[in-house]
Amino acid sequence: MTRRVFRYVPFTIEQDATAEPEYEVRCVSGDETECGARSGTYSHPAPVEEWQRRHTQETRHRRYHRHFRDAVMRPMAESSEPGEPARASGSAV
Repeated sequence: MTRRVFRYVPFTIEQDATAEPEYEVRCVSGDETECGARSGTYSHPAPVEEWQRRHTQETRHRRYHRHFRDAVMRPMAESSEPGEPARASGSAV
């Protein structure tokens, strides 16, 4: 049997400056089932917020899940913001 040793390595979750962010929203309103309508994916939040405003106006739905994607995981030692507390951590290496 092979023996392995794992050590705790703290990570930070940071905005990835090299990636174009993505914004999207999904309607989760509904009595028995979720509406499920989606805004589509955009590189700026304004079109998503406008879609959400219009959808609420047309349907009176008010509950949404917002999605924002652009994260990168970095070990604390490589963090671009030294001294800033970690927002999430944990990994086995």
